[in-house]
Amino acid sequence: MTAFDSERIKEQVRQLGFNRVGLIRAAPSPQLNAYLGWLEAGHHGTMGYLSRPDRIARRQDLNVILPGARTLILVGLDYHTLRLPQEVVDDPRRGRIAAYAWGADYHQVLIARLQSLADWLQTTSNWPATSRVYVDTGAILERSHAQQAGLGFVGKNTMLIDPRGGSYFFLGEVLTDLEMEVYDSPGRETQCGSCQRCLMACPTSAFPQPYSLDARRCISYLTIEHKGLIDFELRPLMGNWVFGCDVCQAVCPWNRFAIQTREPSFYPLDIDRAAPLLADLLSLDDTTFQTRFDGSAIKRIGRDRLVRNACLAAGNSGVADFIPALEHLAHADRSALVREAAVWAQQRLSTH
Repeated sequence: MTAFDSERIKEQVRQLGFNRVGLIRAAPSPQLNAYLGWLEAGHHGTMGYLSRPDRIARRQDLNVILPGARTLILVGLDYHTLRLPQEVVDDPRRGRIAAYAWGADYHQVLIARLQSLADWLQTTSNWPATSRVYVDTGAILERSHAQQAGLGFVGKNTMLIDPRGGSYFFLGEVLTDLEMEVYDSPGRETQCGSCQRCLMACPTSAFPQPYSLDARRCISYLTIEHKGLIDFELRPLMGNWVFGCDVCQAVCPWNRFAIQTREPSFYPLDIDRAAPLLADLLSLDDTTFQTRFDGSAIKRIGRDRLVRNACLAAGNSGVADFIPALEHLAHADRSALVREAAVWAQQRLSTH
């Protein structure tokens, strides 16, 4: 089999709109043992699928995913758009959404382009190429692999950081059985130095040590992945975040160099896509939720979890005007998850 022209692939990746690309051999991540230790410590919380034997087997050998896998193509696409005015950030009547979810669902945007790349590989190579595409879903340690491909280093906040462009970018992968002419070299393992801003700024102290995240305390995990009741001790620390959290990225000095994306679909249509009014979220039913968040990554958590999060944010707001809406949810909402959060928020506002 003739090796494929690496530069030709990189040019095609750029033609598809990605602004980062690296090629590495399809081998296990050098951070695999650290990942297994992370699972053993229970830091993945209720994300039990991460510790399933079949998923671990795939991370240990990419040939389990794709027999004959030879190459992993890592791509990146910036999503940084704008910085919210401070008066919006500090408005207690608004919730906050992580910047990556302000616009279109990145899964849909990246997967379509990666599939186009996979199709191009199949039609362009002189080999019947087989490929698999992934965006945040496959059993691939993508940040570690991206570091190996020279796309950046992994910071103390566990984010992949490009020293020339910060950490506000999405990752995607194409795993293929094609051989490349040239592979990329790893980037530096770390460039954090003595900086601990992300560790100190985390509202819930979710970093037990540098380069390790305890998801059970992470606001992103709690508002998105966690489907049940949120620990009482953590609720007051969550502030007004209703979907994800950007704190550890916002304080990172490397994000002074964050690249503004050219992808129009990642820009919020209005300020309410980045910082929605809590009153609006508290009044959501299934129909209005589906309509409002159609095409957004927020849709994946469903109405009940988003309203749960909005209740907790309202409870932290100090705004007594939310009490009537919370009382209605506490007594009439069909979701036990929402009712419990509304009761907590109502009591918190009534006693503060």
